[in-house]
Amino acid sequence: MPVIQLRSPVYTDLEHFFRFQLDEEACHLAAFMPKDHRDRDAFMKKWDRLLNDESINTRTILVDGAIAGSVSKFVMDGDAEITYWVDKPYWGQGVASAALMQFLTIEKTRPIFGRVAFDNIGSQRVLEKCGFVKIDTIRGFANARAAEIDEYVYKLIS
Repeated sequence: MPVIQLRSPVYTDLEHFFRFQLDEEACHLAAFMPKDHRDRDAFMKKWDRLLNDESINTRTILVDGAIAGSVSKFVMDGDAEITYWVDKPYWGQGVASAALMQFLTIEKTRPIFGRVAFDNIGSQRVLEKCGFVKIDTIRGFANARAAEIDEYVYKLIS
């Protein structure tokens, strides 16, 4: 089993994060991407703002010392939300679940919500393994698919 660790992100991590989210299959699964996610300058500006926002808690995910993704808590419409991204070579290995479980011991805000595209089964399983319960289905425009799709809303209480 690989060693999965979380650490505070540094600016050099951003190049990895940018490259990860250029993968077409990953974007399709994530679905709710910014329109300009391929624009490196826009990406870096956004992350500079995020890393300097004290209300956002972000960690870099390391697998055996290699940068494998990120996990964050942010506030949207007054609710704490969780988001994570794991690079494709690490899919199906329990990395996202282990990283999110670790993150939830650091980030104590509850309740906390997670959202996932209706057909992103892997991400649904990650949330469920970490104790999140599906509470709602909403419709939203998914930029990565250029269409309105169902999004499942999950909630973690404790």
